[in-house]
Amino acid sequence: MQETQTNLQNDLEADFVNGQTHVHEYLGSTRIAEENEDPHNHRFAGVTSEAIPRGNSHVHRLLGNTDFYEDHLHELGATTGIAIPVGNRRHVHFAYGTTTIDEGHVHQFRFATLIEDPIS
Repeated sequence: MQETQTNLQNDLEADFVNGQTHVHEYLGSTRIAEENEDPHNHRFAGVTSEAIPRGNSHVHRLLGNTDFYEDHLHELGATTGIAIPVGNRRHVHFAYGTTTIDEGHVHQFRFATLIEDPIS
């Protein structure tokens, strides 16, 4: 595990020297809100910011919208956790938060990003 984390750190440092880092795709569904009135959730998808150094690792920021449900949507934003190695010099990030208030309610969300650059 330590060797994998060191490889990720070395790769990220090389990215910063070269001027461009990496991003992650993400997608998910919010938790159900208004369970007793009008139970529903929303879907979302997007791409994170480039890597932001954090200690011996890095994080990403994200900002996006959910889909529509009965004439409303929500915005969601978060800063991911640090990189979680998944093997073969790849990693994901965990993110969670609360959407904006729309139509008098919010939704909770939590998800893991997809791996970076999946075809190289």
